[in-house]
Amino acid sequence: MRKLIVCVLVLLMSVPAWAAAPETEEQKALYALGVHMARQLSVFNLSAGEFEFVKDGMMDVAAGKKPLAEPEAYGQSINALAQSRMQAAVKKHKEAGASFLEKEAAVQGAKKTASGLIFRELRAGSGAMPKASDTVKVHYAGTFIDGNEFDSSLRRGEPAEFPLGQVIPCWTEGVAMMKAGGKARLVCPSDIAYGDEGRPPVIPGGATLVFEVELLEVKAPVKPAEKPETTPKTGKKK
Repeated sequence: MRKLIVCVLVLLMSVPAWAAAPETEEQKALYALGVHMARQLSVFNLSAGEFEFVKDGMMDVAAGKKPLAEPEAYGQSINALAQSRMQAAVKKHKEAGASFLEKEAAVQGAKKTASGLIFRELRAGSGAMPKASDTVKVHYAGTFIDGNEFDSSLRRGEPAEFPLGQVIPCWTEGVAMMKAGGKARLVCPSDIAYGDEGRPPVIPGGATLVFEVELLEVKAPVKPAEKPETTPKTGKKK
């Protein structure tokens, strides 16, 4: 572990910004380690100045120096800091989402439902409308309110298929408003998406999400085959 910390520190502090992309398996492993650590730290939303204290702690351990503060003594403080930073981030995302939702609701053709979902048909379909008990096949792209994409079946080149009743409430409600062959835009407040917890590390807590969904096919649940009625055999005793 100590060797890994040293490697990460080299990446953080010694490698120039113009360094080439990792090529060897070892370089890729070190890069992946950096990504993992950054995601672990992302909950703290550290400023550049705060990150310097994190690097100093790592440097002291890597150099074999006595730490100025032990994690065991500051465990509660670390947890409290993480919690407060997460709550602040959720509040920030919700405030930004509320403004975005208001603008989306004012777009021509948009419908706001009781749950807060904003539904806008982009292309009318002519097929069946799904129920929560149905399985649907869709193409979709999911973005944050700033337009950055976080997921896309189109990018993967393969449609997604799932029971409509087993996804986030926004999808269950919104896709059920579509007809097969249609396309719609779903704007989902966090309450009917991934809530305050989010879906780390991809989706932050409190995030409003936007989905463009094309409903390709609706499959009704397969009914179990009915068993034929059997008449118990009776026989006479001899």
